Amino acid sequence: MSIKTVDETERGGGKGAAWGVLSGHIREYGMLMALVVIMAFFQFMTGGVLMRPLNLTNLILQNSYIVIMAIGMLLIIITGHIDLSVGSVAGFIGGLGAVLMVNHGFSGLTAAGIGLLAGALIGAAQGYLVAYFKVPSFIVTLAGMLVFRGLTLKVLGSASIGPFPEGFQKLSKGFIPDFLGGTGGLHMTTLLIGAVAAATIVILSMRKRAKQAKAGHVDEPMGLFAGRNIFIAAAIMLITYLMASYNGFPNVLIVMALLIAVYGFMTTRTTAGRRIYAVGGNEKAAKLSGIRTERLTFFTFVNMGVLAALAGLIFAARLNSATPKAGVGFELDVIAACFIGGASAYGGVGKVMGAVVGAFIMGVMNNGMSILGIGIDDQQVIKGLVLLAAVCFDVYNRNKA
Repeated sequence: MSIKTVDETERGGGKGAAWGVLSGHIREYGMLMALVVIMAFFQFMTGGVLMRPLNLTNLILQNSYIVIMAIGMLLIIITGHIDLSVGSVAGFIGGLGAVLMVNHGFSGLTAAGIGLLAGALIGAAQGYLVAYFKVPSFIVTLAGMLVFRGLTLKVLGSASIGPFPEGFQKLSKGFIPDFLGGTGGLHMTTLLIGAVAAATIVILSMRKRAKQAKAGHVDEPMGLFAGRNIFIAAAIMLITYLMASYNGFPNVLIVMALLIAVYGFMTTRTTAGRRIYAVGGNEKAAKLSGIRTERLTFFTFVNMGVLAALAGLIFAARLNSATPKAGVGFELDVIAACFIGGASAYGGVGKVMGAVVGAFIMGVMNNGMSILGIGIDDQQVIKGLVLLAAVCFDVYNRNKA
């Protein structure tokens, strides 16, 4: 397959070229367009309730822990494994933090630190069995799901524990302060952060295109490139404005944004990130090329344990209590978010932003269906069909290639 040069791409920037790029990047563009269509559908069906500032804030708070765990799960799926224990680990760490704060008087910061360390140790234990003992990840993490669900019940004594110190609650319930002073009912600091984020994304995209142009292999027509960046910047500023008219950005959104930026950079710009994809693409070939495949697999599980612990602490802070049922079913939403966002069931394929988009597709569907009064039973059916469709689409594209 030949690669178009810059001049050829610019001259052929019509419908045919644009369609060729879209079809060649169907995972990246398709899921983003699906999110826009789903949001537009529920915005219409709910009479505008979906995009109200209060509901947008709730949408972010309700899905923050899913997004955080989806980032970690993506790395595990890319390496060709799976982790079924993340929901139970999140519930266990939330319960552990609650016991430390409420029953033993630990500060929120100390309890959170212990919780993250415990999550890392859990991930290390499971990762060691998968990477070095070669026990299938499905079996190891299925056992972990049962073990940590039982430990959650044991730690909490089958009862809810709370409330938590106010400082710990701000992890999920708090909002960034307005350092610039609000005017006209708007949170000016939020507007500034949103504008900087939009400008940064556009600038980075332009720099990437400039590097491609210098190398002579731009594969995206200028019209499509400009339209994509204008759309993304406009969407960011619209959401920023809506949230600035309420209380501004929640603290947890800033945590999510930092994680997305760090892991997005790691997976695309670092040697470790490229090696993770290599392991998922062909583990034997990666090992023969000198990559320490066992160590990479081990660290992806350690990373997943830390992120599951963070998600568990955020979920507990949002409820202001730890409950025995916390984390139940989280693993299904997390895994579904990755596959819907374009990760391959065969490993070696997936992007951080795809997992985030997949998580918000699930979140918008949950939120929209709840507003419309659709029962939980019907919601589960619809989400299951969406997940099945995403995996079938992946299999179709793989066979087609």
